[in-house]
Amino acid sequence: MHANTKTAAKASARSRPGSVLTLWRPEDKQFWEREGEAIARINLWISVPALFLAFAIWQVWSVVAVNLPALGFTYSTNQLFWLAAAPALSGATLRIFYSFMVPLMGGRRWTALSTASLLIPAIGIGYAVQDASTGYPTMLILALLCGLGGGNFSSSMANISFFFPKERKGSALGVNAGLGNLGVSVVQFLSPLVITAGIFGVFGGDAQTITKAGETTRVWAQNAAFIWVPWIAIASLAAWFGMNDIADAKASFAAQAAIFRRKHNWVMCLLYLGTFGSFIGFAAGFPLLIKSQFPAVNPLAYAWLGPLLGALSRPFGGWLADKAGGARVTFWNFLVMAVAVVGVLYFLPKGSGGYALGFGPAEGSFMGFFLMFLVLFLTTGIGNGSTFSMIPAIFLALKQRELGAHPSEEAQAHALKEGNTEGAAALGFAGALGAYGGFFIPKSYGSSIAATGGPELALWVFAAFYVLCVGVTWWYYARRNAEMPC
Repeated sequence: MHANTKTAAKASARSRPGSVLTLWRPEDKQFWEREGEAIARINLWISVPALFLAFAIWQVWSVVAVNLPALGFTYSTNQLFWLAAAPALSGATLRIFYSFMVPLMGGRRWTALSTASLLIPAIGIGYAVQDASTGYPTMLILALLCGLGGGNFSSSMANISFFFPKERKGSALGVNAGLGNLGVSVVQFLSPLVITAGIFGVFGGDAQTITKAGETTRVWAQNAAFIWVPWIAIASLAAWFGMNDIADAKASFAAQAAIFRRKHNWVMCLLYLGTFGSFIGFAAGFPLLIKSQFPAVNPLAYAWLGPLLGALSRPFGGWLADKAGGARVTFWNFLVMAVAVVGVLYFLPKGSGGYALGFGPAEGSFMGFFLMFLVLFLTTGIGNGSTFSMIPAIFLALKQRELGAHPSEEAQAHALKEGNTEGAAALGFAGALGAYGGFFIPKSYGSSIAATGGPELALWVFAAFYVLCVGVTWWYYARRNAEMPC
């Protein structure tokens, strides 16, 4: 009895928060209830605001781009769509590298450093928008630097996946991503408010003048970026001093690269492109799409509501997947997404694009268009949660299948560690490829408008892709006798 107590106390001492957790066994219920859950929650609740700020910086250009013409910047519509899409292109590319950084450097260290890097675009944008003579290449570089925020998602999700047992991963990842995704809607809601006052005084720079409907007003456009600077600094310090590295989560790139030989890694990348790619792409392109199709509507009054709904529904999608099965939720979710795109086409103004739906109101209906997009944002959030609950389950199941009929306890522990490592890498990599949707969707709008006069062609392509995802989900994961039911 005395010996057992000493052993438990020793184990507890080794796992207690410091910079590194040398013992971490979330699947051990006694360990989890005794101390694991409390530590995991601390790391989760520091990770959430850091990820929130990353999304805010990533998407700040979706707001800035809308205001540039009024500030005197003479960019074409296609150039503006490029500025809205560029952060997604760089963010998605950075995610490929970020997805492997947590096992290489540790979650605490990498979260702190990657969050601090957001200061570069935040400060740079704040200065650049004050001068209407700033060249387009400079603006494009700053837009690409906003991708530093996009990269953070992969490392953040991979890190949090290590802290929770498999039956809690879906909910935990849903909370981390869902509340983090709120940064997209908050930046679209807050930016129009903070630019109306010189809240930073002499430190924030001079006001600019804009003229709308013959009325001249003063704005401080730089505040859309500067407002995040102090919070980024605080979040970076909180991550450095409050989070933990997990010793068992350390892994070489070679160990993580095993996912590239896994068929299901690529299948889930496709599905996540359909959910998260749609969320971030629709969010980036929504303000400019509203402005181009319904010029009488102020896009910033409505655009933030879609990402808000998508972010809030993501934790629900993770929870629903834990209860009903990720594949079932994902299957029906993609089906609704395909129908909702057709709904958007129905309510668009007719006659501008060469691929318009043959029926529906000739002048379009903004309210119908807006409601259909709200359905799309809702389903992207649910799908984000359900697909991310599927990935860890799939990779743990693959490792368990490799064990054979009567595995030893040591073999089971090794398989669990490898399954978690590969699952975390797959989460990060899927997040990387999925983020390219944030580039393709706004760019597709711009290209479709330039080629055909309207965005309809792009929307038809999106609908066809969702139908493809319905079939893939059913074949591999949702049908009876599926290869990997989950």
